[in-house]
Amino acid sequence: MDYRYEMGPIRPPSEAPSLLIRVTRNCQWNRCQFCPVYKDAEFSVRKLEHILRDIDYVREYTDFLQNPEPGLAIEEPLAYNAAMHWTSYGMKSVFLQDADSLVIGAEKLVRILNHLRASFPNIERVTSYARSSTISKMSVEDLTALKESGLTRIHVGLESGSDNVLKMVRKGASKAIHIRAGLKVKEAGMELSEYFMPGLGGRSLSNEHAIESADALNQIDPDFIRLRPLAFPIRAPLYELMISNQFDKCNDIDVVRELHTFIENLEDISSYLVSDHILNLFADLKGELPGAKVHLLSILQRFLDLDEEEQMLYQFGRRLGAFTSLEDLYDNPRRTRVGKIMSENNVNRQNIDGLIDQMMQRFM
Repeated sequence: MDYRYEMGPIRPPSEAPSLLIRVTRNCQWNRCQFCPVYKDAEFSVRKLEHILRDIDYVREYTDFLQNPEPGLAIEEPLAYNAAMHWTSYGMKSVFLQDADSLVIGAEKLVRILNHLRASFPNIERVTSYARSSTISKMSVEDLTALKESGLTRIHVGLESGSDNVLKMVRKGASKAIHIRAGLKVKEAGMELSEYFMPGLGGRSLSNEHAIESADALNQIDPDFIRLRPLAFPIRAPLYELMISNQFDKCNDIDVVRELHTFIENLEDISSYLVSDHILNLFADLKGELPGAKVHLLSILQRFLDLDEEEQMLYQFGRRLGAFTSLEDLYDNPRRTRVGKIMSENNVNRQNIDGLIDQMMQRFM
């Protein structure tokens, strides 16, 4: 395949300021029922020389942007755009794409990381997605080599600690694999960001999903626990199960109860819980454990204690983008605006869940 600069389709919200370097295309596993990404795409590993050339182009373009000289030919416009974006954020972080960069093996990844650091010695953070099934097969020595070459953080989709849920959604990992992988990353000295997906067990497995996930994370003690509520994009296989009534989805109230159980069962860890995705009902549900636990639970309980009308007002306002926290219910102009839109659209307890599902499609 002829060379061209490439950029993958996704990255964590926390990597918005990062330079994106594509190591693999798509996802080697690509069977998760909840995931709409890569479903019609074939997995492949990019040529090493192409990845290194991506880095060289960004180096050339960032040099030019910092010290412009006439006559530069823009041979790779996508690389130039990436360089402009990155320089605007201070060139501090890099994210390796796509779904699991570690699958190429430590030796190749070390070469990429070394070239990246040689080209940009002032980088503060290099991160990547990785699957627990990939990490669990690697040695701590290989992971340590990656750390020493500059890989500072790994993002892992735990999704659930329940084996029943993991099997149902075809995650391709078990609770034991998740724990083994997480502990290896921690032993290697890298930061670990684990993703928990509220609602993934549906109503029938909600309690088990919450308790088993908390137990897995208690054993791992990751640096970050990131909340990613289950959503139903049309391209995700789970959408078909939902509309055919084979999956009894949780509504917002169910998810808040599940989150309360989940956080209540997080014990003896120092993770920072983050609610950094637009799909989360509470943008302010964040804090470092164990100190923030009481505060986090109080946010959820406060919502559960509201009457139905107030709950609906907040749910709808959050999905409109008008609210970010329960405090916004006391902002009269915003409250009035949301109430007016709800009235115009005849929002009620019978139709709000369906309307919210439609509104959430905008963010997928």
